Order: sequence, then C-alpha cells, then structure tokens
Amino acid sequence: MKDRRAFQLLSHLALALPLVSMVAMTGAADGQDVSCVTAGGNENATPLKVDRLDKAIDQIIPANGRLERIATGFTWTEGPVWIDGALYFADIPANSIYRWTPAMGTALFLHPSGYTGSASFGGHEPGSNGMTLDPKGRLTVAGHARRDVYRLESLTPGAQVTILADTYEGKRLNSPNDLVYKSDGSLYFTDPPYGLPTRRDDDPNKQIRVNGVYRILHAMQHTPGAAPDRADLQLLISDLPRPNGIAFSPDEQYLYVNNTEPKKLWMRYRVSPDGTLTDAKLLYDATSDPRPGNPDGMKVDELGNLYSAGPGGVWIFSPEGKVLATILIPEPVANLAWGGTDRKMLYITAGSSVYRTCLNIAGAPLIRPRSPAQTSRF
Repeated sequence: MKDRRAFQLLSHLALALPLVSMVAMTGAADGQDVSCVTAGGNENATPLKVDRLDKAIDQIIPANGRLERIATGFTWTEGPVWIDGALYFADIPANSIYRWTPAMGTALFLHPSGYTGSASFGGHEPGSNGMTLDPKGRLTVAGHARRDVYRLESLTPGAQVTILADTYEGKRLNSPNDLVYKSDGSLYFTDPPYGLPTRRDDDPNKQIRVNGVYRILHAMQHTPGAAPDRADLQLLISDLPRPNGIAFSPDEQYLYVNNTEPKKLWMRYRVSPDGTLTDAKLLYDATSDPRPGNPDGMKVDELGNLYSAGPGGVWIFSPEGKVLATILIPEPVANLAWGGTDRKMLYITAGSSVYRTCLNIAGAPLIRPRSPAQTSRF
C-alpha cells in the first residue's frame, strides 16, 4: 500500500473541528441531477486514456471519452456513493465525509466520520471508508477507524446513528473497509487492518486474528438506534490476507472480493441460497503489475462487467474474469460509484481528487429488487 501512503498526511486542521459536525446543503439547485447526456465538459476535462485489451471494450467505453476532475485538494478520497443528485465521498485522513453536487460543488457533510476518541489516533487513517445504501435508501458506512459498521437514519443534521456491527465473538472488528447489501437486506463487508494505527496484523489494538469477510444477516431490519445484534454477524471468508473491495453480480449468484496485498487478487464466490459462499475461484492475479495502485473498491454494470480499482487505474473485467481494459487515472484509484439519472456516469475517487467519466453501459443499481413487482429508486 505504498501508493496510498504518499497521500496520507494527517489533516490536523480537520481534526480540530467539533467532535460532531454535520452540514446539510440546501437550495433550489440541489435537486438538479446530471446524466451523461446533460453533463458538459470543463477546463478540468481531458481525453480519456484507455489501455484497450479486448474489442468488447468498445461497447463500454466511448471512442471520444473524457475524464473530468470534479474535486481536488484532499488527501485520500474513498467510499463514493450517489444519492439523489449528489455524490458523497470520504477523505480518510481528514476523518470526514463530503457532499458534492454539480451546482454547489463540495461541502463538509460529516466530521468525524471515523475515529471519535479524545486521545490522539496515532495513525494516518482516522476516518471512514466505503459507503453504500440499504434497500430503504439509508446511508451505510464502513467505519474504518471506528472499527464498526454504522447507518445514518437520515441525511439531515444530527441524524441518528445506528451501529450495525462492532464485534465478532466478543472481539472488536479490525477496521471495516468496504460493504455491499444483498437484496434480502443482509450486509456483506470486508475487515482488513488498514484502519488501525499501524495498519499491520501485529498492531497492539488488533483483537481478531483473521482479516475476514462478514455478513450481517438482518442489517436492513435492524431497529434504528438499537445495539448491534451480535448473533447476526457471520464470518464467511477467513483465508484472504487483505480483503478489500466487494460487489455482487447483478443476479446475486456471485460475490466478488479482491485482495490488496501481498498478492493483488480478484476472487469470485458462488452465493448459496442461504447467503453463504462456496466455490472460491481466482479470477485474476495482477501481482506482477508494477504500476501504482492496488485492488480496492469495485462495482458492476447492468451486464455484469466488473469495474475495480487496480494498478494504473480502473480495471474492467468481463463477468468471467477476462480483462477488457484499464482506464488510466493520474492518481492511484481507491473506489468507484455509478451516478446520474442514467447511471452511466462513473465517479472515481483517486488520491487527492474525484474524477468522473461517461460510459455506454449503465451501472447496476446498488439495490436490486427481490421480485419483478419491486422497483428501485437508485
């Protein structure tokens, strides 16, 4: 993770803010959305650079694609999620979540987003990490340095915070990193040690030996404000050294999990009817790729293609694991999100900045309906 450390200068100014501070953006322009049709280029847009490895990528990436930097000046951006015309993303070293809209730009949304203790954190990543939405549209956050998974019951100032998971078998979680809901309301998340002060397995604060992938059985149904139902937490994967990004295939038959180090791996697991995982398969090993960046956040499109942070930028795989292309990004990529009314805008958190580019295929919605009668607002 040497690429990330180049961006990890702790933001003392941000940490000097009040212990809890939420800023809600308002205004007529706030309701304006954006799509790949309505988005216009600006002085920060440049021709999209792509390492095209398979002709199938021409159906995904337009020939005249542009890469636009929409926000910069941060330290290490992560966890993007699109909600009702706005992009929410974290700056982990600043211990903050920000909100960006096309009309209003960037504003602080939540501080602290991760570590809330009064003593010095002692590390470079005190903030939150990945974010997603539950089937009711509530923002759910991998607390990272908080060592928990939490949910905001609304996006208004002073919103109630519900802790969904914080311990496993009586021991504190390492530092939840990324997360994804299944349509049945269960929540899957990865738990490497990157949010601990030393980021290592021998960190004195680390209580769980493994770096696991977990499932919270009834996360969506959890009563607002109630203590975590610790009996609902299941360890599903325990043999990956550094599990990180996580995503379901559109039909939820497969769960993708990547591994950051020492090997740069993408794995695929078959999802059993009861939600457990079987048939682990190595999709791709990029350990030999020397370019800056590592496997990290992942998303899928409507056709099941997989998009992931990786060496050099955003890697795009076919559902079977064939590498189709890499979108080259000038900073190490951390995570991705689909946005806009058509879900064809790919937002990319990378190093100190947030980027976006328009693609030809829409991203899969974060929440998939459980039956044809159900519809999704995302």
